[in-house]
Amino acid sequence: MTHAWLLPEAIEDLLPAEAAQVEALRRRLLDEFSHHGYQLVAPPMLEFADALLCESGRDLDLRSFKLVDQLSGRTLALRADITPQVSRIDAHLLNRRGVTRLCYCGSVLHTRPSSLLASREPLQIGAELYGHADIEADHEVIRLLARALRLAELPPSRIDLGHVGIFRALTAGLKLAPGVDQQLFEALQAKDLPTLRELTADLPATARDGLLTLPTLYGGVEVLTGAAVCLPGLPEISSALADLLRLANELSDLPLSFDLADLRGYHYHSGVVFAAYCDDSPSAVALGGRYDSIGERFGRGRPATGFSLDLRTLARLSSPQTAPGAILAPWSVDVALRDEVDRLRAAGEIVIAALPGHTGSWREAGCDRQLAQRNEIWIIEPLEEN
Repeated sequence: MTHAWLLPEAIEDLLPAEAAQVEALRRRLLDEFSHHGYQLVAPPMLEFADALLCESGRDLDLRSFKLVDQLSGRTLALRADITPQVSRIDAHLLNRRGVTRLCYCGSVLHTRPSSLLASREPLQIGAELYGHADIEADHEVIRLLARALRLAELPPSRIDLGHVGIFRALTAGLKLAPGVDQQLFEALQAKDLPTLRELTADLPATARDGLLTLPTLYGGVEVLTGAAVCLPGLPEISSALADLLRLANELSDLPLSFDLADLRGYHYHSGVVFAAYCDDSPSAVALGGRYDSIGERFGRGRPATGFSLDLRTLARLSSPQTAPGAILAPWSVDVALRDEVDRLRAAGEIVIAALPGHTGSWREAGCDRQLAQRNEIWIIEPLEEN
């Protein structure tokens, strides 16, 4: 027999303590984004599939639930990522000429969890910068990401940087069989050299040797120097390495490392990509990078870079916050009592009315103090309850 209270696998409720933690993080991060000039937008959960999904986002297509709209007969998709929606807003609705900074927070839905402990309904929060094609924009969003993690009391232990342009330069002009680029991507991500050798066996020597070298290029800034020596001297590769070296110099106060085989979302991104880690998580807690081409499908391609995090993951990893105890107020229509309750709530206290007939149950509602009248004055004293 199916239990009505069961939820689908990797879908879960947020109970009061965790929901409060998530909401506190949401407010803290959105306020910080606002202080940096990022304006809040709120796209819908559901859109036409051909707007949410595109050929350059094949990874996204596999992660998206789809259904048929009974009004239009067209295929709809539940969003698996908010970034394409924000790109649509920038390109089509706002249509600004200069730099635009936008931020967002909302649930997304995935067909499969991204990792063993991941939810299929992440609460995605992120920031996106549009209209600036040079490395200063990447610098800004990486520093903002580090600031966001520190505000969540999860300072990054490592921020891995890579560049999709290197992979694209090595594979440019190759007539790869359908699906081989995805297989190459997966082998590079896993640093699976045997599979990579098999997949590249028939490629030109320059591409083959470059792709086989990429999994060995990870570590500190010295990786960039080594890459300049052992990778082909293509202009695109030289430009990508120069961008990464500049970021290494300008963000030297951050725990940067480099992984030139880290191509997650390479169909989606077009330049610098990055992943942030903290001490308590083997998986990345934040992902980001440059994605200059997405806006073209909305009629206006714009340079773009940004990042996103899952607030559920941040709440699970961060230290639990001790909730303030509530004050129990007796049920009464007394005007003086109502005024005192209003004053306490305005001062930030939680005040709960003691509805009749529930004696002995107020501690489980979070009360640790009570309002009591002494000599016609309302005072706060410890809750007396068995």
